[in-house]
Amino acid sequence: MNTTLNVSERRKAQFIETGLTAAMDMTTVNRLMECASFINAAPPDLLFLEGDPARYFYSVVTGYVRLFRQNNEGREGDIRICGPGDTFGDDLVFSGDTCRYSAQAAENATLVCYDLAKVRQIAANDDGSMARVLAMSLATQLQQAIDCVADDRLNTALQRVAHYLLSQCPGDTAPASFRLACRKSLLAGKLGLAPEALSRAFGALKTLGVNVHGRTIEITDIEALKRL
Repeated sequence: MNTTLNVSERRKAQFIETGLTAAMDMTTVNRLMECASFINAAPPDLLFLEGDPARYFYSVVTGYVRLFRQNNEGREGDIRICGPGDTFGDDLVFSGDTCRYSAQAAENATLVCYDLAKVRQIAANDDGSMARVLAMSLATQLQQAIDCVADDRLNTALQRVAHYLLSQCPGDTAPASFRLACRKSLLAGKLGLAPEALSRAFGALKTLGVNVHGRTIEITDIEALKRL
């Protein structure tokens, strides 16, 4: 299942480039590295389940991880799709001893795994640097969650997909072509859609100049997407 990796110089560089450590000074980075290890995970590996004792939190280096909850009937709902640079579970540094959702590798992934107990000890005893960086990470996640809820409430499925495609365009002029960063099933979860709803949206967007070939997207009329 998960494989612990040695921290090579390349791994150290990747560690420093994660979203969590980007705002840290090197002293704090080095302290955090003492609490960290690299792991590999592949679908359908579960990192943890809702209700498990909380022992770690994670940053994604490569690949994708889906965070989800499951109801009593076994139906699963994605909460968040985490990609390179994203951190999850860091809310547990400040409170809570139980995982509040489940996490599963959605693609082959390399993760930084942080020991919660050790991070809590550093955060409690340093000059506040660790706590400030963690608070910034959580504030960013909260802002993203608010944007996601607003997008879900205010925009149709078609608009959500169109806005996402516009955000991924390499430029502001047509024609434009790019490759989706993740599988369509993951993109559906990221946008809060069922896979079939995403397929219907892509079908409808074809009339507005969006052509989908596997994970390659071609857009011939950017202005039409902006008008949605």
